[in-house]
Amino acid sequence: MRGHNPVIIENFNGLWKRGGEDSTPPDHFVDCDNIQFIHGGFRSRDGIDTFLGNNTTINNIVRMYTFVQESGQSVLVLDNNNNIYDVQGTTVLGPILHVKDMTDFAFVSMNGRAYLSPSNGITGLVGEFIYVYDGAGAAARRAGGAAPLTAPVVVNSGTAGNVELGIHVFSVVYETNTGFLTSIGPAVMIDAPGGKKVDISSISVSGSASVTKVHIVATRAIDPLFFTGDLTGYQFYFVPGAIVTNGTTTLSVSFFDSELLDSADHLQDLYESIPAVVGLGNYHNRLIGYSTHSDISLCIVSNPGEPEAINQIDGLLVFPLDGKPITNGQEFRDVLYLFKQTKTNAWTDNGDVPSSWPMTLLDQGIGASLHGIATVLDSGGVNVDYLEITDYSGIFLFNGAYVRPELSWKIKDFWLALARNKFNKIEIKNDPISQTLYLVTTDGNMLIGDYSNGMTPKEIRWAPWSFTIPVNSIALTDTNTLLIGSSGIPI
Repeated sequence: MRGHNPVIIENFNGLWKRGGEDSTPPDHFVDCDNIQFIHGGFRSRDGIDTFLGNNTTINNIVRMYTFVQESGQSVLVLDNNNNIYDVQGTTVLGPILHVKDMTDFAFVSMNGRAYLSPSNGITGLVGEFIYVYDGAGAAARRAGGAAPLTAPVVVNSGTAGNVELGIHVFSVVYETNTGFLTSIGPAVMIDAPGGKKVDISSISVSGSASVTKVHIVATRAIDPLFFTGDLTGYQFYFVPGAIVTNGTTTLSVSFFDSELLDSADHLQDLYESIPAVVGLGNYHNRLIGYSTHSDISLCIVSNPGEPEAINQIDGLLVFPLDGKPITNGQEFRDVLYLFKQTKTNAWTDNGDVPSSWPMTLLDQGIGASLHGIATVLDSGGVNVDYLEITDYSGIFLFNGAYVRPELSWKIKDFWLALARNKFNKIEIKNDPISQTLYLVTTDGNMLIGDYSNGMTPKEIRWAPWSFTIPVNSIALTDTNTLLIGSSGIPI
């Protein structure tokens, strides 16, 4: 056109979906489907290939997680037949877990093992439990374990020893192959004369293949004049060296009271089987799980370093009740944050039991969706600088408070058009190498955010991706290899 001055676009900055088309800046497009960004511009996105080639074991993928072990990475995959598989390279192991009506599942890796919880995408499944998987292909089993059912038989030995004068109460504890110590079993008392050993027989034998050891626990000497007869009312300690393999039924013990230092009282009131939850995470080396079927505002917290040891009284956090379930949980800068869809609260470990941790009401308008938290690592790869969180109103950066404007400011209309009743399908991953955010949207497509120019609402570049297949879940392996889980084709 004569007299027209051309508009030079030096850098293309992606999708703009905010207000009318006339408000679109010249360096943005209102439609830029299936592109990926290069310096100053863009090109068509890369194509996709099948990850497992001709293997058709898993055709309809619902959820995927990357499981990192010392031996390498694998991908845990849930299909639409309620089966979870462990995909190790081109080898498919399993199913490692099958649970009827499981349409989603939670996952966290601790101590080299995978902890899995079947859910319906809103709460843990009714009548179901958290499972533990060792990564070797054998079926996952229920986390935790049942306490012994019978008390041992104890008698004063004729052999000289160190068991001190007075009444002692004895019992046993099982240990599983994951290191979980069960609650203390039924107890029995003995009136020791002092200066003798105690002979123990009929030690309870577990029929569970996961139980590998049995520990003897005992009280310090109790003055018979003050003995109440309540065998559960005294403090138990692990007897040093008094450990036998499961199946061994006899043992003689000799100890001074001063040697009883390792208390077993923290084993009382543990869950034998941990109720299923919608989400799993960790905080201060404790497993956390939230939204059971029977209590949608409950978060369960394990003992430190013992992900299967959860006290039914002291290991509970309660999000203020409002009829909505907890949707997510994340440790950030030494604080545990729990989220509902439009609420965020914080708990701080005070060194005491979780039920005593102080709670802070943080935000009563912004929350997080079920799979809607991605973390960003600093250059050292060990400290979380901030979180990226998907909320009804947008994608937010979180640094202890929500940063305004939201990261998705340029695509506000796109985001608000997503189906709210399907926000539990949204999933966000961060690839720090290509500096790209990958999101699964509620309509089975994807959204990418290129932050190579900066992680700010102005500098991030957005683009929608669509496929001829529905996208149900995504995972990143080796930090930046994107896997797309879909229906109808293998990954």
